[in-house]
Amino acid sequence: MQDKIIYLDNAATTIPYKEVLESYVKASTSYFANASSIHKLGQESNRLVELSRKQILDVLKLSSSHELIFTSGATEANNLAIIGYCLKHKNRGNHIITSKYEHPSILEAFAFLKNEFGFKVSFVSINDDGKINTKELFNLIDDNTILVSVMAINNEIGSINPINEIANKLKKYPKIAFHVDAVQSVSKINLDYSNIDMITLTSHKIHGPKGVGCLLKKNTLTLTSLNNGGGQEKGERSGTYSTDLIVCFAKALKMSFSRINESFNVVKALRDRTLEYINNNSELYELNSSLENPYILNFSLKNRKASVVVEALSNSNIMVSSISACHSKGEEGSYVVSSLNKSEQLSKNTIRVSFDETNTLEEIEIFINTLDKIIREIKQ
Repeated sequence: MQDKIIYLDNAATTIPYKEVLESYVKASTSYFANASSIHKLGQESNRLVELSRKQILDVLKLSSSHELIFTSGATEANNLAIIGYCLKHKNRGNHIITSKYEHPSILEAFAFLKNEFGFKVSFVSINDDGKINTKELFNLIDDNTILVSVMAINNEIGSINPINEIANKLKKYPKIAFHVDAVQSVSKINLDYSNIDMITLTSHKIHGPKGVGCLLKKNTLTLTSLNNGGGQEKGERSGTYSTDLIVCFAKALKMSFSRINESFNVVKALRDRTLEYINNNSELYELNSSLENPYILNFSLKNRKASVVVEALSNSNIMVSSISACHSKGEEGSYVVSSLNKSEQLSKNTIRVSFDETNTLEEIEIFINTLDKIIREIKQ
């Protein structure tokens, strides 16, 4: 077993930038006061919160069109967007649409609205290329539809959905809000966020700390609050501000955007080398990912158990995942891969390798050689 850890699970979380950690220490020691306090130190903390809010909106070019609500992460932001909007506007209709391969925090929020409030839920199917069927999506819309929620990039197979196309077509339906989980896309692909009504982001996917994220929403859009208390975030999400985490979130986003082109080129070279190995051993592997997004490469084992291989790689200090970390425990197989009409064998035995600019070609060669050795030593 090699001593150095090779981390190839960046779609689950990323290592924080050194500069972000330095900002955390400074903010948490010098600006520790409650940002809602009226004394001088509290107001200094509040100034940092508002500066961070402005920085995030500016980086995304949304300063004139959107408001930002800080949350504890993407799961809370997704729930606030979906449940908060639907409960606020249930008098407009009770039909909501999402896709079959969304993140669990989306699917469970839709299930909650269906089971507790009687909303009608429609699920859009996935095409063979891993993207949602947009023709089917628009055929599902009726007079009672008030929300469409679609992720920008799928967190397991990395496929990129045509978000701008959907947003432009939904302009014809003023009653429908369009929500996008952009957790896997922000700072990785160029996306015009200005046409999207609600956008979910989280810090720990872009080299920031865990425990902070946000929901961006158009200025004219209103929500029912799911967190009631002190009235922070204009009453739409009460709770004491984590000033230090918020500062780090803004810094991580700004740094990630400044490196977007450089990171893409580095990651593409890593992905291409791994893809070359997968394609050269088609008797062992079946590819599940499309090629337009280099950050995530998902493949299935044709005649081996993914859980055994992932564990063996982990024992060799190489970290990959089988399915999304948010639903890996107790899950029979990947519902995402199943949505591509793959067999049970393939959906149960997927491996996701997710790359980052901090990875190297040397690490990829070690991973490939170790994976190949493991695969050929394991009995069928």
